[in-house]
Amino acid sequence: MTTNDHDPSRADPSAAMAESPSSALFGLPEWERRTLEKLVFAALEEQRARRRWGIFFKLAGLLYITIILLSVMDHWSASRGVGQGSGGKKHTAIIQVQGVIDATSDASAQKINAALRRAFADENTAGIVLRINSPGGSPVQAGIIHDEMKRLRQKYPKKPLYAVVEDLCASGGYYVAAGAERIYVNRASLVGSIGVLMNGFGFTGAMEKLGIERRLLTAGENKGFLDPFSPMKPEQKAHIETLLQELHQQFIAVVREGRGERLKETPETFSGLVWSGETSIRMGLADELGTVDSVARDVLKTEKLVDFSVKENFAERFSRLLGQQAGASFGQGVADAVTSGGLR
Repeated sequence: MTTNDHDPSRADPSAAMAESPSSALFGLPEWERRTLEKLVFAALEEQRARRRWGIFFKLAGLLYITIILLSVMDHWSASRGVGQGSGGKKHTAIIQVQGVIDATSDASAQKINAALRRAFADENTAGIVLRINSPGGSPVQAGIIHDEMKRLRQKYPKKPLYAVVEDLCASGGYYVAAGAERIYVNRASLVGSIGVLMNGFGFTGAMEKLGIERRLLTAGENKGFLDPFSPMKPEQKAHIETLLQELHQQFIAVVREGRGERLKETPETFSGLVWSGETSIRMGLADELGTVDSVARDVLKTEKLVDFSVKENFAERFSRLLGQQAGASFGQGVADAVTSGGLR
């Protein structure tokens, strides 16, 4: 008893833990040992949490600074003007018309026309080349680009505007190309599709077989004439055909004006067919074989190329990707909830 009363580990548990924590804990009563363990683990967890939040805020701060710097650099480059990067030397201005011509794409009228205006206004631009690889798209967007090309050609008559077709120049893509002074193609390029279409589906027969009733309420007897679940009346079909013919004639007029006497019309020219680049030259839809490099070197005599295309800056790309990721995460969350029975 005397020895135990003077045992340091019993008189001062903290001193015993300092010497041997494990032996001290095992020497304590159960409730004290568990209390100390909880305190130790809580302290460790708090340290881990502080460390994690510290890393998170450091990374977030670094990402924020990176975004700001890249956005400033993009804005600075845009404000300088791409053409000024030529160092005061003559250059061939390149503008990309890639993909579907649409108000929300890189081939929108807003972006293409902004690039055209900047390229023509640059005093070092010897000539402008539209590099086209497009299946077409919106006739309105293509028409706005075509009209701006005509305006700028009249305003800057000494700066030629050419179109160079790569893989595909169809429909609205050719509508744009027709506004250039000359069209250059590859032998295997696909050119043409001078026509207009409107497509959709009709499900009225399937609905009848399934016993489904369509309830469509409109103000205006023809308001829902494009509804795929309602039958199309003959007079409505005739109206659509008239509308398509009107748009087609507008397209034909643009091609005839742009190509002039070079165009060798046949009954198939405006039928919506496409032809190889080699055949398109014989038909007068294109002028010669050529590439961006050969046109710059042999026609414009200015091999230096400067891309004036308007592209998304880093902040726009980041915002778009972030929005897509957020949408995908939300959709996946909803799908998981439905799968697990959370939504019924």
